[in-house]
Amino acid sequence: MSELFGTLSDGTPVHRWTLERGGVRVRVLSYGGIVQSVEVPDRDGRTADVVLGFGDLDGYLEHPEPYLGAVIGRYANRIGGARFPLDGRTYALAPNDGPGSLHGGERGFDKRVWEVTPVTHGLRLSRVSPHGEEGFPGRLAVTVTYTLTASGALGIVYEAVTDAPTVVNLTSHTYWNLRGSGDAGGHELRLAASRYTPVDEHLIPAGAPADVSGTRFDFRTARPADSGYDHNFVLDKGVTGAAEEVAVLYDPGSGRSLTVATTEPGLQLYTGDHLSGPFAPGAGVALETQHFPDSPNRPDFPSTVLRPGAVFRSETVYGFGVRDRAAG
Repeated sequence: MSELFGTLSDGTPVHRWTLERGGVRVRVLSYGGIVQSVEVPDRDGRTADVVLGFGDLDGYLEHPEPYLGAVIGRYANRIGGARFPLDGRTYALAPNDGPGSLHGGERGFDKRVWEVTPVTHGLRLSRVSPHGEEGFPGRLAVTVTYTLTASGALGIVYEAVTDAPTVVNLTSHTYWNLRGSGDAGGHELRLAASRYTPVDEHLIPAGAPADVSGTRFDFRTARPADSGYDHNFVLDKGVTGAAEEVAVLYDPGSGRSLTVATTEPGLQLYTGDHLSGPFAPGAGVALETQHFPDSPNRPDFPSTVLRPGAVFRSETVYGFGVRDRAAG
């Protein structure tokens, strides 16, 4: 089911699509591929929206920087120096985050209108990123497919092909607040990650991945994920052909839990410390499944290079559940 959500200044219409299955309702926008809302019940059966989003299009246009719920590309996260080498040539990007490039540049996938096609229990979003868009080489044809399973899990499959060598790193920038409103502090997080990537003052990876043991980055046993995190965690499983569970987020108050399964080798934990406007700092937690930041400049990291004839494919599944009070 779709409805008109708003109109851009150039007259382009933006539609909102609603998916409902397994007791979960999800709303997705054609603008930015944004996950606008996800409604799930708590332990007492009371339903609430557990992601941060705006009620109208103007909210997203006036507050673009949090990237609320959007598809991020061509390159999610940061590229140091806003440039990268590929096959003997250096490509320059827009420095929109200090000296670096963040989330695809000044007008990334989050600010584009996608073509939306209904599929069984879901939606397929597609767009073509032309050669040179935001400085990236190659004509990149991208699809992002959202589906709801019979149990109400939200699956996202990203696929892309190119006509020239390029780099690709796609993710969803959804902020979760399993409480449904207010501060997300106190959510408990467990991550299957024994290492993380230390960063410099510009949040670019510095040096080799480090052991989380004895540090505040050790979430191998569930504990509160409050504030001070905007870091990539090196998932123990690495790159996998099928999505494997890597994270569990839990709100003791509501009993809601969120599981994250992915094919990706990394997860960026961002505790929303710089949220502003209608959303206060700490109002949501982003769990961005992806390859590592600055991989195009780091041959020691898993490669993000995509070549003609190959297909980029990435899958992440968000599962929803509840725990009773006895389970904690």
